[in-house]
Amino acid sequence: MSVAINKAKAVLLSTDLRRKILFILVLLIIFRVAAHIPVPGVDAEALKSLFSQNQLLGFLNLFSGGSMQRMSIVMAGVYPYISAIIIMQLLAMVVPSLEALQKEGERGRQKINKYARYLTVPLAALESFGLLTLLKKQSANIFPNITPFEMFAIIITVTAGTIFLMWLGELITEKGIGNGISIMIFAGIVAGGPLAAKAAFVWVDSPAKVLQLILFLVAAFLIVMAIVTIDRGQRHIPIQYARKMRGSRFASAVSSFLPMKVNQAGVIPIIFAISFVLFPGIVANFLQNAQTSWLAGAARALGRAFDPSSLIYAAAYFLLVIGFTYFYTSVVFKPKDVSENLQKQGAYIPGVRPGEPTAGYLTFLSSRITLAGALFLGAVAVLPFVVQKAYPAIPLTIGGTAILIVVSVVLETIKQIQAQIVMRTYDKY
Repeated sequence: MSVAINKAKAVLLSTDLRRKILFILVLLIIFRVAAHIPVPGVDAEALKSLFSQNQLLGFLNLFSGGSMQRMSIVMAGVYPYISAIIIMQLLAMVVPSLEALQKEGERGRQKINKYARYLTVPLAALESFGLLTLLKKQSANIFPNITPFEMFAIIITVTAGTIFLMWLGELITEKGIGNGISIMIFAGIVAGGPLAAKAAFVWVDSPAKVLQLILFLVAAFLIVMAIVTIDRGQRHIPIQYARKMRGSRFASAVSSFLPMKVNQAGVIPIIFAISFVLFPGIVANFLQNAQTSWLAGAARALGRAFDPSSLIYAAAYFLLVIGFTYFYTSVVFKPKDVSENLQKQGAYIPGVRPGEPTAGYLTFLSSRITLAGALFLGAVAVLPFVVQKAYPAIPLTIGGTAILIVVSVVLETIKQIQAQIVMRTYDKY
């Protein structure tokens, strides 16, 4: 506790750090204000009724911080930008020019990020068109008497809202206190906290439900503890540096270690898996009112299969999280590059030959460690499904995925603030 108090004092005493944190808070307030500005021509009551009846739309609304239910100008959120970043990372694995840019360091990453910003514009327009079309097909009362020109104007407005959020996120990132996009997703999820708490307290109307709520809160606390443990979990691979000649003497060999995190992919696999597992349900909602009877029947069957409360949805979600954890780990951790860097520095893993054997050894260790992280992420992702089946009466509005994102962002932000404090401590000397 005393360590935390000392670090809080260090933050408050540092004028520069205090200004950065206040600047980020102001940007988050602007984001939440924008989330309450609706686009014109929307029937708010019809929209609220639709979201209360459709579980899939309610799930999408959770990760937009309530922006979709309010039909705000930022209803598409930052997900088009995240999709653009993921697409650019995928292309960097198959396009030689982009792969070369990735190896250029900071300059190359800035160019790839610039391409991702350009790609965000058409993706945001496409997503806003899809969301608006889906909502219009679900209920014609949402957009009473809307003209094609008004629909086009709304699409342009929502696209501009996504670009605005992308700009805010990059301003936050520039301050060096956490990732701006992750912090905005965190703010959107946390914004639904008071409503979730209100729903829980309204639900509690008997001693039996009080006990269930206490057990639920204890389980949530244990989940947070497990997330913190896995997030900080590392395996230290021993590294030995070869003896070097210094003048007329040999310098003694130096021992160190290579940290390999249990969860190297972070929350990206869950975000990517959500996009894939929600796609069949969105398509089914879009086609269930089709004129062709067999197409409408197939869409309704697909919608039932991929309803967020179905077993097929939970199984697909679990498997996708595991698959994308392995995929994204292979993107961020490249054993061959690590092996080459160790060899250039005159370092080696005791008992393993440099070069290809080291790369193979690191690949083997990474696949074993990633399995534990992938299974944990998958379990957290499907946890709301298990709890809802065991206790269907509990008004569960914030699930394991949201908790994982919130805790991971908080840990990363605290780590960045600690780094800023340490840097300022060194500056004094």
